[in-house]
Amino acid sequence: MATQDAEEIHPDAPDLTEHRDRLLALARRNLNPVLARRFSPEDVVQETFSAACRKADFLRNRPDIPVYCKLRRLLFQTVTDLERKHLQSRKRDAYREREVAGEEDVSSPGLDWNMFADTVTGPLTQIARQDRYELLRKTMESLPEHDREILELRHFDGMSNSECAEVLHLTQAAASVRYVRALEHLKKQLIEFSEFRP
Repeated sequence: MATQDAEEIHPDAPDLTEHRDRLLALARRNLNPVLARRFSPEDVVQETFSAACRKADFLRNRPDIPVYCKLRRLLFQTVTDLERKHLQSRKRDAYREREVAGEEDVSSPGLDWNMFADTVTGPLTQIARQDRYELLRKTMESLPEHDREILELRHFDGMSNSECAEVLHLTQAAASVRYVRALEHLKKQLIEFSEFRP
């Protein structure tokens, strides 16, 4: 996807590159697999940065809101716009596209390093890891939505307490309390499984 360089769009735009890694991880988790045949997470982040530079006032207004929270909102809007344009359009139907075998870049940041580790450490390690992942996933799904939400923001989106507070419309103290309680609920459920006992 061709996008203009951020500096060409708005020379006074703030430096957004410090948020790139977290935005990439967010794009990987939220990009529709069908849409991912056309666009990489990097494409989504570049589009997000372009949108941010076109909306410089959006970034400058409300300095009390962390920049990452604003970028996160723009990224979700970017993904929504791409889905609307490419998945609801009848031209070059994305659902009919197929990946060409062997075209993946082995240096891609989306490479499954856990799978690589399993090839080195043996099948028992792979089975044990898969069991732990599955138990963790099921336990997360069983948590109340507010617990699951803040754990996902902190551990999957890598957000700070202040950023979580902004996204959830809470005070920082309330966000901190919610996170600690959610973590306790998760640990209490996981301790039932021998795989997670100390």
